[in-house]
Amino acid sequence: MEKKRVGIFGGTFDPVHTGHVALARSFLNSGLIDTLLVTLTPEAPHKQGQDKTSFDDRLAMLNLAFGEIENAEISPLEKQLPSPSYSLQTIKYLQNSHPNTLFYLCMGEDSLVHFHKWHRHREILKLVDLIVAERPGYDRHSVSDDILESVIMVDHHPVDASSTRVRQGLQEQSHGIDKETDLPDRVRRYIDEKGLYRGG
Repeated sequence: MEKKRVGIFGGTFDPVHTGHVALARSFLNSGLIDTLLVTLTPEAPHKQGQDKTSFDDRLAMLNLAFGEIENAEISPLEKQLPSPSYSLQTIKYLQNSHPNTLFYLCMGEDSLVHFHKWHRHREILKLVDLIVAERPGYDRHSVSDDILESVIMVDHHPVDASSTRVRQGLQEQSHGIDKETDLPDRVRRYIDEKGLYRGG
């Protein structure tokens, strides 16, 4: 029996934006995976101590953003796993729980160029291949050959959106972001209704 192929796409998604949605579509359109599992990180190890929106609000926004994308599933799994939320831990848990599934780790090229700094990244490469989508302004040629050997690049039309820029723009009521294009409509309405990312 052929194994189901699942891509793991993790992050803090604070907030989820149109760039994330575009990445998800590219991963699914690649033909490499059957399902994209979007895992919400309670607190990324490299972002500990930073203020962030509540897990429940970020999870709600993810469901709004990806709700209409076929074969995308939102998972709060990392909330139940020990902290900090290392990708290696999530991968091992999923592989042990679903032995008949073939998992991949999905990321943008911006994450790939820093992948060598990830917690026990060589162990990750022993468990999964990386599906990587192009992002503006990043050069994968700076990535070491031992990592690139496990990389599958996929076609992607990058959307230049950034959670950091969106947050700052919302806090400062800045014109540096365009809420109509940087945020999915339903996410934008949720943020407005809840009063998230306001300055003060």
